[in-house]
Amino acid sequence: MSSSPRQAERLLGRLEWTVARRLDGLLQGDYRTLFRGAGLDFADLREYHAGDDVRHIDWNVTARTGVPHVRVFTEDRDMTAWFLLDLSPSLDFGSAGQDKRQALVEFTAVMARLFAHRGNKAGAILFDGVADRLVPARTGRRHVQYLIDKALAHPRRLRAPPTDLGAFLDRAAAAIRRRAMVFVVSDFVSVPGWEGPLGRLGDRHETVAVRLTDPLELNLPDLGLIPFEDAESGDQLMVDTSDPGFRGRFADAAAQWEEALAAGFERAGIDALELRTDDDLVEAILRFAGMRRARARLNQGGVAA
Repeated sequence: MSSSPRQAERLLGRLEWTVARRLDGLLQGDYRTLFRGAGLDFADLREYHAGDDVRHIDWNVTARTGVPHVRVFTEDRDMTAWFLLDLSPSLDFGSAGQDKRQALVEFTAVMARLFAHRGNKAGAILFDGVADRLVPARTGRRHVQYLIDKALAHPRRLRAPPTDLGAFLDRAAAAIRRRAMVFVVSDFVSVPGWEGPLGRLGDRHETVAVRLTDPLELNLPDLGLIPFEDAESGDQLMVDTSDPGFRGRFADAAAQWEEALAAGFERAGIDALELRTDDDLVEAILRFAGMRRARARLNQGGVAA
């Protein structure tokens, strides 16, 4: 996709006017809970030692690793946000006026702006199914514009090997050395095995999965005879969507896919926000805020137990 700094500037300006301003009022300044889900300054994890406060044991990590771990808290400090962006070919699908790639860019732009506007750093690692590109974490509006420009300009690959999201998450985890807020923005169309790397990422960082989807991936209407294309390989097949039996099988397969994804996020111990291509971005981020508040209440209850 061709792009220019001016295109990124126009996009950021539009989102600041139509989305960020509305969020400033609707969130009522509650950005600390939005970015720090525990409502506490959770800095790191380490193995449990005799004498540690048992109230700070992280039971999810302990169960996953088989070794007791405790959460370590520090005084308030700036946060860094990392956006792990899956730009593989399946992100180029969309039926609601924009594709999943555009939804990814706009969500990232708004969230990076919210972080940088408050003096925090934002960085990104872009993955197109073949290669990674790192945008270092920095602060300031100019840097957010630069990050958006790199996402917009990242080339669209017409064909690519099957996406290995798990391998990408392992590489990203090795690159992010200090504790951060991590957004994994993807449609999770990948070879199996991403749950383990996602869970390990969540063991070290405040991690949220932002799962991108399109209405046609969930419910296929009667569109007659149309070509279906594998978004990763480019292979095509003609199908008759006027056949009720085919649409029923499609709906069943979509429901099974949804259940498998939900189970994968649960195994990883990671909260997932669904972002549809026809979503109102403000409403989507408010859902994210509600999810973070629920997580904060849960974590505070666990600490107080």
